[in-house]
Amino acid sequence: MKYIAETDFTEILSSIRDLIEKQNQGALLNLLIDLHPADVAEFLTDLKKEERKYLFHLLPTKIASAVLTELDTPIVDQIIENVSDQRLSTLVDIMDSDDAADIISELPDEVAQRVLNRIPDKVSDDVKGLMLYGEDTAGGIMALEFVAVNENSTVNETIDEIRKAHEKNGTIHNIWVIDTNNILKGSVSLTDLVLATEKSRISKIVKTDVKFAHTDMDQEEVAILFRKYDLVDLPVVDSLHQLVGQITIDDIIDVVEEEASEDISLFAGANDEEIQEDSFLKISIIRLPWLMVAFVGELIAATIIQQFETTIIQLIALTFFMPVIMAMGGNSGIQSSIIVIRGMATREISVESTWRRFFRELRVSLFIGFVFGLIMIVVVGLLQGNFVMGLMIGITLNIVILQASLFGGMIPFILKRVNVDPALASGPFITTMNDIFGLLIYLAILTASIKYIV
Repeated sequence: MKYIAETDFTEILSSIRDLIEKQNQGALLNLLIDLHPADVAEFLTDLKKEERKYLFHLLPTKIASAVLTELDTPIVDQIIENVSDQRLSTLVDIMDSDDAADIISELPDEVAQRVLNRIPDKVSDDVKGLMLYGEDTAGGIMALEFVAVNENSTVNETIDEIRKAHEKNGTIHNIWVIDTNNILKGSVSLTDLVLATEKSRISKIVKTDVKFAHTDMDQEEVAILFRKYDLVDLPVVDSLHQLVGQITIDDIIDVVEEEASEDISLFAGANDEEIQEDSFLKISIIRLPWLMVAFVGELIAATIIQQFETTIIQLIALTFFMPVIMAMGGNSGIQSSIIVIRGMATREISVESTWRRFFRELRVSLFIGFVFGLIMIVVVGLLQGNFVMGLMIGITLNIVILQASLFGGMIPFILKRVNVDPALASGPFITTMNDIFGLLIYLAILTASIKYIV
């Protein structure tokens, strides 16, 4: 199986487009047949909608099934629009249970039911069972392909089980040990099996301190377990501690990418789904809500400026430094919010540390504000020949940076306490709010002190 270097990708993509245009099916298959499904999926993602459908239709069943599991949801939706129920059922039937459940859950209800009716009853029941769990929970991302043996089994019997399960399960790292009631007791690694004698009981070599996840555990919590304990797989248990599934490291890589993509999109007030979207209208609709928030916020800021029209007429030089005040407030707030949100995501910062974080942010913002306030005093004094004005603007900048940093650093904690994604406290929201408060503070203080400036 060939792997594509980044430098070769553009050249191969160009060749694929040429072959699609010429409808040279044989050459296309020869080009794609030895590629890894992930590479084929990447090529499909970069093609136009009709090109994707044409190319996917050519792929042999086994490759098409593997490629489908590597694609993002919007691309899958486009590709399977014109795939027959018969072929879709065949593709789903040879997938791992977690991948099959993901694909089925994206189908329209009627199509999903037809596909479930066509696949074997055992596969259908497994998929239906997985779809009962929340999409972002351990149950929602677990697979039912794993090896479990009774604690009274021998090493030789366990090795036989591994041989039987290998074709369906692929790579096996750990074997989960259960009792007669399917209660998880621990794990045995392949190394343990190799080092033990054939007739040894599994109960003699089992490691009982195995980490596990409950079916309702959030997928971000699961990812933290993998990172903290350097896991490659993790058993999943139900409320009775019975073994029901397994999560592997490849599932967690997908989770981490999904969560990071979602957070980055929220930072920008956007939606990661638009990356694969072709329609300019749909992309525009996705972006509009947060831009509308920013638009309304800036209209409020404009209204604030209007309310201080008298002050501005008396001292027109104040307008020269408004962009500095707004930019420094916005940037300070974004810095604080992103640091806190990132710390929450990695568990380096917890809600319990709110007050400790508050006082730390207070000290940091006071120092930063002091530094830029001093710079502002000198700059305004030299440019305007008025060091009193410089002093007042410098003090105001200090206060704005303090307010923005505390606002940006504390809002994520507040949102977390009310079970709202802290990532919402970044991007357009923080910037817009700090523009409003920054202008209000700036103009209010300078209005109160204008008699000393003029």
